[in-house]
Amino acid sequence: MDQPSRLQDRLYHDWLLPEEARDVRAEVRRFVDSEVLPVAGELNTVVESTAAFPRALFERMAETRVFGIPFSSADGGRGLRYPLCAATVVMEELAYASDGLATIFDDHCVLPGVALLNGSEGLRRRYLTPLVDGSAVACMAITEPDAGSDLRPETVTTRAESCGDHFVLNGHKRFITNAPVGNFMTTLCVADGALSMVVVDLHTDGVTVGPPDLKTGNRVQLTADVWLQDVRVPRENLLGAPGDGLRIALAALTWGRVLVGASGVAMAQAALDECVHFMRRREMFGGTLSDSQYWQFRLAERATQIGIARDLCYKAALRYDDGVRAPEPELAMAKYYGTQVAGDMARDAVQVFGGLGFITRLGADGSTFRVEQIYRDCKVAEIYEGANEIQKRVIARLAFGRENVR
Repeated sequence: MDQPSRLQDRLYHDWLLPEEARDVRAEVRRFVDSEVLPVAGELNTVVESTAAFPRALFERMAETRVFGIPFSSADGGRGLRYPLCAATVVMEELAYASDGLATIFDDHCVLPGVALLNGSEGLRRRYLTPLVDGSAVACMAITEPDAGSDLRPETVTTRAESCGDHFVLNGHKRFITNAPVGNFMTTLCVADGALSMVVVDLHTDGVTVGPPDLKTGNRVQLTADVWLQDVRVPRENLLGAPGDGLRIALAALTWGRVLVGASGVAMAQAALDECVHFMRRREMFGGTLSDSQYWQFRLAERATQIGIARDLCYKAALRYDDGVRAPEPELAMAKYYGTQVAGDMARDAVQVFGGLGFITRLGADGSTFRVEQIYRDCKVAEIYEGANEIQKRVIARLAFGRENVR
């Protein structure tokens, strides 16, 4: 099928974002239209393997300094006044074509990059510089087999024992994006009895990276388990001080939650665009499917919800860039509502397409249908970067008082 028209500019007037973020959007959209959308079908249906990592697109993002968007000029970045706003539109534009590619950006550039800002100048030079220029692939390792949303010293089993000028790490991390092709990871662990964050080189003795997970969606985003056995890490690889680990992780996830909300908005927008394009051409009962008032009204509702979700994401980003480091309730609302709208819209899109909405590739002629890909990709966004139930709990605490919501 030919590419549907983008309806965002017709249905949404962007006056919340600063001009520099709009300029970034125009730049990234050109890249997406010319280089990502032509290969999006392959990105979204590939089987996970190290060979599937989109190295050429990764290198192009590095070359065009997309990875420098969140960072100051002193750290090799673009030095933008509104870096989270700009990163939000990068995520939105990438996820419109491929949420897997967008998540690679988030989990290479944003999460470990924001964590590295807590390191010494030498540590930032050693790790943040290659992150920004794309000569290394970065990861953030927080989740464990039995620790995800519940992060406490009692639940995090990865331990860093002091040994002179080194730590010795032992533990097991799970769902680590980019690990199969990664060079280093910022790692949540317990050091000196407190949650801490250290940088671990993935090629160090004692580090074992498992094979890529086979997933329902986001297949080009490679995740894997990582085992640490007596891994020696210089003490200077500690980010902040012992006990700063949860603070550093949550600061990075503040960015991540806005970006994941924006990825949900983008997937919902892509599904809406696909539906309108299809319905105007699908002939039935003497007219077209677009004549159905039921679907006219349903998509009008979804378009409104997408606009609300987009506003929440932009407002959270603006508040952060203006100095509010925990921009609640917009932060929790943006992540929860943006990803829920994606699921709702994707489910409707599959229904609009009927049997074709359940097809990855039609055997008769090789046709592919994007809505099936979006339907698979969008679900994980409701889970990672803080499950949506956690976001609702945050909102409830603001409404009822922290002491009344356990």
